[in-house]
Amino acid sequence: MKKVALYLIFLFVPLLLIGQKSATTIQKRITSVVDSTDTSNMVLKQSFEVNVSLDSVWNAYTTKKGWENWATSIAEIDFKVNGIIKTNYNKNGKIGDEATITLHIINYIPREMITLQAELTKNFPDFMKEDEKELFNIVVFEEVNPVKTKVISYGIGYKNNEKYRSLMKFFIQGNEQSYKNLIAYLETGKPSINY
Repeated sequence: MKKVALYLIFLFVPLLLIGQKSATTIQKRITSVVDSTDTSNMVLKQSFEVNVSLDSVWNAYTTKKGWENWATSIAEIDFKVNGIIKTNYNKNGKIGDEATITLHIINYIPREMITLQAELTKNFPDFMKEDEKELFNIVVFEEVNPVKTKVISYGIGYKNNEKYRSLMKFFIQGNEQSYKNLIAYLETGKPSINY
């Protein structure tokens, strides 16, 4: 189920253990809000700022080296419109085995936005598989200043019903863990070891 959360919202993955005080500080930097003002759908909005350049954050999301340092053990990336990001958490696995997770790059604007859509595997609940074509993750990148970048992730397509509402806490926790990993990697230069 952990893999579902990380890739449904598509931003994906783990924390470099840099001490409890630092982890708590990073945690406070991540904001998660579920917007259900549209009565039929919910949007999960998560945001944080990281103290590095926009280019550094963009590279973490768009390159094999970036993904393998904050998100997953193995990554294969064909970064283009209609491209694919394939990942595997199993360091002894390989791309293409049953543990592979595939994200489709629907579109992007360089250094500004990426839209992703996951292929839902047997690890996802059946009701989500029925909605697969409606589930997207839009990631927005904003340069605050030359050494600070804001990232906003929008998980869209979730139905406003009990099944999805019961999964939201899980999605939020999984994604926040991923963002902690990303922040720690970008700000320390050390790969995450907790995925």
